[in-house]
Amino acid sequence: MSTTTTTTLLEQVPIGTLKLNGHATKPKPEAQEDGGHDSGHATEDEDEVVVVDPYNYVGETFGSGPGQDYPFADFLPHNPDRTESDPALPHFDIVDRGLKAHPNAARLRAFVEARGGKIKDRLVAVGTVIEGDIKLEDLGEEEKDDLALLVAQRGVVFFRNQHSLTIEAQRDLGEHFGPLHKHATYATPKRGDLDDVVVVYADHNSRPDLYAFSRAELFHSDVTYEVQPPGTTILRLLTTPEVGNDTLWSSGYAVYSSLSKPMQKYLESLSAIHSGFDQAASRTGITKIPRRQPIETVHPVIRVHPVTGWKSVFVNPGFVTRLVGVPKAESDMILGFLKDCFAQQTDATVRWSWQSGDVAIWDNRIVNHSATFDAYPSLRHGLRVTPHAETPISVEEYESTTGQKAKDWLEERHRSLGIKPLARDDGKTKKRAFRD
Repeated sequence: MSTTTTTTLLEQVPIGTLKLNGHATKPKPEAQEDGGHDSGHATEDEDEVVVVDPYNYVGETFGSGPGQDYPFADFLPHNPDRTESDPALPHFDIVDRGLKAHPNAARLRAFVEARGGKIKDRLVAVGTVIEGDIKLEDLGEEEKDDLALLVAQRGVVFFRNQHSLTIEAQRDLGEHFGPLHKHATYATPKRGDLDDVVVVYADHNSRPDLYAFSRAELFHSDVTYEVQPPGTTILRLLTTPEVGNDTLWSSGYAVYSSLSKPMQKYLESLSAIHSGFDQAASRTGITKIPRRQPIETVHPVIRVHPVTGWKSVFVNPGFVTRLVGVPKAESDMILGFLKDCFAQQTDATVRWSWQSGDVAIWDNRIVNHSATFDAYPSLRHGLRVTPHAETPISVEEYESTTGQKAKDWLEERHRSLGIKPLARDDGKTKKRAFRD
């Protein structure tokens, strides 16, 4: 069998009337999740056509499922009935564990090498895989701190063959990085005692509507409408398709570095509204009363990672509705441009082809991610643990509170390699060229 997709929600598009099999019908929103794209339609009765929100990310179809002998039945998606919503989340005092790391993650590197493994970068800008027989549950506190730094530097770190990682050990690892987030609307495991675990699930009832979205729209960062959005995030896939449903991570550091100095300064002056209302609206067909009522939050467009000190573009089409204090036409243009930047930077987007038991650990503060929706009707099933991070820090706030200058990732890389900055544009014609 195969499993769902690992990325998050693009649930900002309003649900309209769709037409299937000659019948016009109003889409029936189903579960969404920070990971898979699900726009399936189930036809239990030939006379009844059920259309699902094409931005349904959880793949929570509640269809026939994988069968009674499925080994991970306790972790299938479940939505408990509620009589009232929980109160808003409290403020969490968070000190990033990466601040306690060795500058070169030396203790983690020693741990890996002592077990015959290797830490290997996938691309220059983003993505690292830890090869060898390395078990996440064996990491000590120092190695976990170094892992937090490595993820902050590299955006996403991959581990194969984590079959022995229990959900309890996965939660323990997540809690080392920060308080675990409880999703406002998404399903939790059927087992019933894991309210801070998100189920990523899609099956033969989770058919994507490939006409309903552009690929650029699918890059996102998880639940950024929260006051303290996620940081170091852990996803393990239990069941995966043999082929397809890869996940891509695109670096916000690299997007920032790709921009002109005037554009960088302009964006550093802006904030954006991140909204949870569309995600909540998409769930009303499944859950009448959400765990928490939806909110909107204002965050800086350029945030600074508290550990690396590097600047990152922090917008995504899933939750960002507009720029604050900017005319709509200008806001739409800038957000559309940044959306395309994440989707088009081939040198700063890493792709992972999942195997059962794989774990990806990424930093939602500085990468956007997306799944490929090419494996329907395969089964895809995973569990995500999502620690909170600090309230996003603007460049001005970072520099005033730390007394340090926020940095450009690419400039820092060039400095470390002894590469001089490019000469300023002299206004002369430049010939376009490329190499295979």
